[in-house]
Amino acid sequence: MVLESLITPQNAEKKWWELFVIGFLYSAMGIFLAIWIFEQYSSLVMVFLTVTAAVPLMYNTMKYEEHEDCVFSHESQRLVHHMKIIRFLVFLFLGFVLAFTLAYVFLPTALVETTFSSQMQTINAINSKVSGDFTADIQILEKIFLNNIKVLLFCIFFAFFYGAGAIFILTWNASVISAAVGNIIRTNLAVYASDFGLNSLWTYFSIFSVGILRYLIHGVPEIVGYFIGGIAGSVISVAMINHDFSTTNFKKVLIDSISLIILAVFVLLIAALMEVFLTPLLF
Repeated sequence: MVLESLITPQNAEKKWWELFVIGFLYSAMGIFLAIWIFEQYSSLVMVFLTVTAAVPLMYNTMKYEEHEDCVFSHESQRLVHHMKIIRFLVFLFLGFVLAFTLAYVFLPTALVETTFSSQMQTINAINSKVSGDFTADIQILEKIFLNNIKVLLFCIFFAFFYGAGAIFILTWNASVISAAVGNIIRTNLAVYASDFGLNSLWTYFSIFSVGILRYLIHGVPEIVGYFIGGIAGSVISVAMINHDFSTTNFKKVLIDSISLIILAVFVLLIAALMEVFLTPLLF
């Protein structure tokens, strides 16, 4: 497959910035083919096509991670190595987000309603506003954190049972975040166009920046947490295939997976705190 041969996990670890372009390419192709061939169902098909392109890289990455778990003797070394992989996966995710966001902003309105219909239904279902009241904010924090844990469990289970399956959850989240960001950008562009006009390049840049930062400030830590969980589920899945349960290597991978899950929960707690208390202050 052409897309599969673009990069390997070893190269991605060294040239992690290239994953942004590759993620953008995967999503752009998925959007184009979904609209061209399956327009009525494009909101889900574009996600599946993006996932299909990314699965080989994810699968090879998880195999590579499981192998490295057995090479390193200390857990701290394994965690440092995982962070390098998570870095390039985050840039892959950001490439997804940029492609989906640009599609939402620049496609005709009628096509946007079709292409992002499922994503907008999801946003409307989970949308809630921070009230500014501390007690209410704590309740919202609890709701957001528990929802994040639920998504984390999905990532772990998908990764465990389907190998690279966590990429589906993460790509879906990228499309939902992009729909939310795109909606803000389109709304602000319409307001500025009617009130002030859109003659300044700085106006475009500021609208795009505010729209993206509003969600990515807490969204990136969330995605890091989900990636950590996905790696935990995947490496233990690969280890169960490659090693007997009584081997030293399997025990190393098991300890590593538990450490990763604990780290993922902590990162998601930080992300929830940022979403409830930091993002509203900035925007």
